[in-house]
Amino acid sequence: MKTIEYTFEVKWGDTDAAAIVFYPNFYKWMNEASHHYFGQIGFKPSKLFAEEKVGMPLLEANCQFRTPLLFEDIVTVYSTITEIRNKVVFLEHIFKRDDMIVAIGKEVRAWTSFEGTPKAIPVPAKLRENAMG
Repeated sequence: MKTIEYTFEVKWGDTDAAAIVFYPNFYKWMNEASHHYFGQIGFKPSKLFAEEKVGMPLLEANCQFRTPLLFEDIVTVYSTITEIRNKVVFLEHIFKRDDMIVAIGKEVRAWTSFEGTPKAIPVPAKLRENAMG
């Protein structure tokens, strides 16, 4: 599957009293990286929701932390769809500072219609095709 990069700089407000990144920020960045990924393969989340009432809510997320990030670190998240099932997409996010892996996160997202009561629907064939790149 296609890997897409998302780069950002750690801001002062992302750190805690120990001057390292406060761990919930990794989940925020995984969410941002996922939205970037889907946009890059032709499924921009804001457009999908506005035009089709379709979204990708999170079912599961986890992150393994290997080394701390600090204020002003430049980080690149390498995101890949690792598996696509009928109504669910699995993503992996590898966080790197320079060439060092600092964290590895995983997400499971449901392809969901928000017309009326939210309901998981089949992942479009075009998403599968575009993710294969």
